[in-house]
Amino acid sequence: MKIVIFAGGSGRRLWPISRKKSPKQFEPIIGEKSTLRLAVDRVLDQYGAENIFISTNQAYADIIREQLPELPANHVIGEPTRRDLAAAVGLALAHLAHATPEESLNEEPVAILWGDNYMDQVDVFQRVLDGAEKLIAAHKAKILFIGETPRFANDQLGWIGLGEEQGAVNGRPYFGFNSLRYRPPLDECKQMFAENTHVWNTGYFVTTIGFVRKQYQQHQPNMWAGLTEIEEAIGQPDYQETLDRVYPNLDVMSFDDAILHYVDPSDALVLHGEMGWSDPGTLYALKEAINPNVKANVTKGRVIVEESADCLVYNYESDKLITVIGLEGMIVVNTADAILVVHKDNIPLVKKMVDGLDGTDLESYS
Repeated sequence: MKIVIFAGGSGRRLWPISRKKSPKQFEPIIGEKSTLRLAVDRVLDQYGAENIFISTNQAYADIIREQLPELPANHVIGEPTRRDLAAAVGLALAHLAHATPEESLNEEPVAILWGDNYMDQVDVFQRVLDGAEKLIAAHKAKILFIGETPRFANDQLGWIGLGEEQGAVNGRPYFGFNSLRYRPPLDECKQMFAENTHVWNTGYFVTTIGFVRKQYQQHQPNMWAGLTEIEEAIGQPDYQETLDRVYPNLDVMSFDDAILHYVDPSDALVLHGEMGWSDPGTLYALKEAINPNVKANVTKGRVIVEESADCLVYNYESDKLITVIGLEGMIVVNTADAILVVHKDNIPLVKKMVDGLDGTDLESYS
């Protein structure tokens, strides 16, 4: 099975840990390895470096090759500019299709994964991924969504609606597919969690190159035409010129809106497991991912926390001591050139603040 890991986001909601020049997926946010390195390590032994591809922005290609020296250089697929995930997934699959015999496009499974997640039950993830590969290879489904068994009613994530149980693979049940919901209201999340009818949407799925390309051709004909022109140039001297000319004109659309919302439920199945998966997309989500206990604090570096609760305190300067006393629900991050102090309820304002640096004399801090 081919593996494509997407690692092109800017991660501005995790500022100042994540920066434009080195987004969160390249930083050791949890532990000593970057989330991208961890994402590759989870599949490296199972599938081999020769089957792993990274989709990213061209500006980050050198960082990726430095962090992942075992991957072939041409397995780093660079976007010249950001056009959202519909274009990014289409570009990655164009490269895989170019390297895949025509007769295998509808046969060989491909997994779409993300490079900025965290999980602590890697063995469960590997068994779920292997089960998904088996179901696609056996033509039990054309696309298989991988979910996380929910731990609480989280309104900051997407949810997958489960249909009837259809069978089992690797000793784990798989289900029909009902729906995708993106960040439903908290009351709905509580109901779905209580009724056990939905699972968290990790954004991971397994399919075939041919199936997804057919969805582009049918539902996004303009984007398909541009992707086809790019694919025809792969391996040719004019590839970069073609990419730079065509890609910036592709529609800006999420992959859900462009493709997944058109998937016939009869073509899809759902597998889920307790993988310990989390998406630390904000600084407080990072705190929750490491320790969801509202009485606990999460720290990194030289830090002293007294009479405080539900705080995240990260200090990236080894010769500086950060002390926090008598606080609750606060985020404190100290880096070499920036300090952030924000209450967890105001976390959404971080990205707005960082966006406001663009075009100013403080843009270098973004």
